[in-house]
Amino acid sequence: MTDQGPLIPRNRAAHPVAYDIDYKTSVPRSPKWALLSYDSSITEETGPVYGHNVLGALDNNLILNWTKGAAPAVGERILMHGRVVDENNRPVPNTLVEIWQANAGGRYRHMKDTYFAPLDPNFGGCGRTITDDNGYYEFLTIRPGAYPWPNRANDWRPMHIHISVFGSAFGQRLITQMYFEGDPLIDLCPIAATIKSRSQLDRLVAPLDMAHSKPMDYLAYKFDIVLRGRRQTMFENKLEGM
Repeated sequence: MTDQGPLIPRNRAAHPVAYDIDYKTSVPRSPKWALLSYDSSITEETGPVYGHNVLGALDNNLILNWTKGAAPAVGERILMHGRVVDENNRPVPNTLVEIWQANAGGRYRHMKDTYFAPLDPNFGGCGRTITDDNGYYEFLTIRPGAYPWPNRANDWRPMHIHISVFGSAFGQRLITQMYFEGDPLIDLCPIAATIKSRSQLDRLVAPLDMAHSKPMDYLAYKFDIVLRGRRQTMFENKLEGM
């Protein structure tokens, strides 16, 4: 456990709205009362620490981890990579990053997913890794397919990857999604539309990164993740780090 000081209050304007009439399930599950804001406590300011020895060699390779390297998954190979930093642009090292996603046909390996697309016997759809000293992470995976969902008459989810980041404190915990540059379904998705600021929505869209693509192998997409930062402290009447 670590104690690095109080966390910066959340910017609620950067979060999607809790209630949106076009996103049907938000109607019954959204809060009915205004949210309350409190200062962070010692519980939120400290958090779990994960060691590299708890991860396997293929945990961040979703193309091979389901079969333990015996056979590759089917689909377009991609590299998803970036840095985890805080609001002060400081790297968040040694933190757990987990992802889960649909396969190339747009189907999850989940008992309640009844989409007609077939399951890939060589693809599990989950991976995890730990950021390095500079906050860097990467996953080798398959580009997920779009899929329909029962919201309105003909709604489809854009291609996306779910992401969970623990950070160095419980109060930094973040669950989000990464979309892909150029996907026309982003502008048609009721879930994406709960983010009313276009600039905020664009931050969830990973740009194509040809500099990190591998010829004749995979394309790369760069997705940096920003967690809550720590309030700066005063030292000899100057902000920390000045």
